[in-house]
Amino acid sequence: MSAADTSTATGTSARDEAYAPTDRTVPTRNRGRASYDKALVHAILDEAYVCHLGFVRDGAPVVLPTLFGRVGERLYVHGSTGSRPLRAAGDGVAAPGLPVCLTVTHLDGLVLARSAFHHSLNYRSVVVHGTAHQVTDPEELRVALDALVDQVVPGRSAESRPANAKELAATAVIRLDLDEVSAKVRSGGPNDDAEDLSLPYWAGVVPVRGGYGAPIPSDDLDPSVALPAHLAAL
Repeated sequence: MSAADTSTATGTSARDEAYAPTDRTVPTRNRGRASYDKALVHAILDEAYVCHLGFVRDGAPVVLPTLFGRVGERLYVHGSTGSRPLRAAGDGVAAPGLPVCLTVTHLDGLVLARSAFHHSLNYRSVVVHGTAHQVTDPEELRVALDALVDQVVPGRSAESRPANAKELAATAVIRLDLDEVSAKVRSGGPNDDAEDLSLPYWAGVVPVRGGYGAPIPSDDLDPSVALPAHLAAL
């Protein structure tokens, strides 16, 4: 019996806790930085606002930045009903779907080495391969749109008007299951060669951190409308 088939003390199998590596998810360089741990993948995805969606259109590669949201082991990607890749995705019945590659990256630090060759970045990233399908079920579409809003600010979907029928008709969403997935993480300082350690150049890490400013109310906001808790929590 393989390790993937054994159960942990909590009764959860290794297969439930990690994605199975594939030829497309095993990196050719720095394999030690790759991870298939589901909790890590989910954390990296949930911290992001924008993904990059890659696909082939008319024989040429295209990569689009766009909003996304996660619900369990499924990602939802937002678009317009006029978007060619979303139309090409189909519903999995009338059309086979759209092969895609979706990526998310967080920059955590600038790694400055003594040599130009060893300069690097500290980062956390996720790459997802799969076939995307357009969401056509009305209930799933509403769940997906709530997830897209809550990806930006958790809890926001409950504090805003849901899409009406006209808006739903103008909105397209594709879904991508988290089946073929990997994370990659680089942390720590520079990896200078031993013979360069005595060189008179500064070496180390410049942390890169994000943050939020104080929320600025809309000019036409009723003064009686208080700042909601989900924004105050930021």
